[in-house]
Amino acid sequence: MSLVETIALWDEAVAAADKKDWKAALKLFTAVHDPNSKICFNIGCLHLVLGDLDEAERAFDSSIAKDEHLAVAFFQRAITFYRKEMYEDALRDYKEAFNQLRGNSLIDYKLLGFRFRLCACEVLYNTALVHAQLNQWQMAEEFLTKAASYKTEYSRGNTERALDAIMKKKLFDPLVVPVGELFRPNKQQVAQLQKRDFLGKDKVKVVASVVDKDTFSGFAGVQPQAEEAPVKPKTPETLRALEGEPHRVLFEFTAKTAKELNVLPGNIVFLLHKDSDNWATVVFNGKKGIVPFNYLESIKLNVGRKSSQSGEAQAPDIPPPPTLTAPYKPEGPQEITGSITRTEQKPKREYIQVPKPFVLKIHCKFTIAVQIKPGVAYNTLLDVVCKKLAHPPEAVTLSCKAKETGELLTFTEANIKTVWDQAANGRLTIWCKTAQGYGKPLENGINADSCATEKFISQMVALYSFEGSQPEDLSFQKGDIIVILTEVNEDWSEGQCNGNVGIFPTCFAQACHSQRKGN
Repeated sequence: MSLVETIALWDEAVAAADKKDWKAALKLFTAVHDPNSKICFNIGCLHLVLGDLDEAERAFDSSIAKDEHLAVAFFQRAITFYRKEMYEDALRDYKEAFNQLRGNSLIDYKLLGFRFRLCACEVLYNTALVHAQLNQWQMAEEFLTKAASYKTEYSRGNTERALDAIMKKKLFDPLVVPVGELFRPNKQQVAQLQKRDFLGKDKVKVVASVVDKDTFSGFAGVQPQAEEAPVKPKTPETLRALEGEPHRVLFEFTAKTAKELNVLPGNIVFLLHKDSDNWATVVFNGKKGIVPFNYLESIKLNVGRKSSQSGEAQAPDIPPPPTLTAPYKPEGPQEITGSITRTEQKPKREYIQVPKPFVLKIHCKFTIAVQIKPGVAYNTLLDVVCKKLAHPPEAVTLSCKAKETGELLTFTEANIKTVWDQAANGRLTIWCKTAQGYGKPLENGINADSCATEKFISQMVALYSFEGSQPEDLSFQKGDIIVILTEVNEDWSEGQCNGNVGIFPTCFAQACHSQRKGN
């Protein structure tokens, strides 16, 4: 089977899979002679969807035999073994999939035509599940802890919930490749499957001579055929009328998102509709996208203009170049701050630096963190804190520590500028005192009000290391002692460790002993 036939069947099978016609897609894929590793992988995925686990295993075997470094094939074959309750074989394939990652946190198969990222965290997550199926709960805990250290923004699965399930000796669902995701053929190769007419519409024609008694046969120079017809005057070139109203582009516009189009002054676009946010949906060069509506000027196309009686062609209307200054770009899918000023050559964008929001860390009954614009007024800052704590403004008193003396500085409208001077590295730490007395400053890492009301200070020992991802998180290492300040909810607690205060997952530590105050 030729490469062209293989790509044609591949493309047709993917199209059938996109319509969720799994059997038709499988029939087309199996019609390919000597399929490559990607097509074998697709066949295995379709057998998994249809529930034929034996055929899926054979297909993944073929895929791995043709490409022994295809990590996602090991991952999918491990899923097949797991469903067949062949747990030892599943562990072997998960281990091989992790090895093929070669220490990377993920492999993105987008460049190979597969819209999927295989993450090391997900491989370890499923490995822990297989150990749990074998009643190897300690191994399952270790692999889940290791999975948490490999977690990225693209990783799926909640390792904290899975770890909680393992602690209760319960199972959780495995992570699999999304149904319908397959390797797709190269777009350029698919585009070359279409036949092209390189000669155009006017083909070469063979005509007989009109010269009387012309008995010559063969090839010769130009023969007189007939008197030449009078030359027709040329008509101006007309633009083919497309769907929508024609508009001329006044200013250059550079696309910032996939929905926007790149246009230059003088380009002709066809307006489909104008949105309420002053963006216009247009067609340009066969592509559909959006541009600012106030960058466009309505025009009339010269369609089908006839020549004058004198036989001379009428000159087309050539508009003068635009002389206006480019207007402000309207608010659209992406917010762009700044203004557009005109230069001698072309409009130039000048961007205004917008200050990044500060992290406001609030010590109350427990520690919380919010984002806030630096330098806001006292009433604005107080409103943010009250909404977060669900307290009325009259019941809240805010204060912060002065850099020089370390004494508490109570917030007022008069000294709010001095309060903002205490901020450093994009962060401001404040203390909140309510009418009930919560939120007094921490003394030696322990909340003073909590010490006055609680009889014991509970302590916990860290079972696992925890690296905080948010400003309010408390980071610690395995074996550290954590002093519990308060219980945030059933899953999180606030504590103090190594001089730091923050919140952490309760399941990452266990109670060790309680220490009576004053002892």
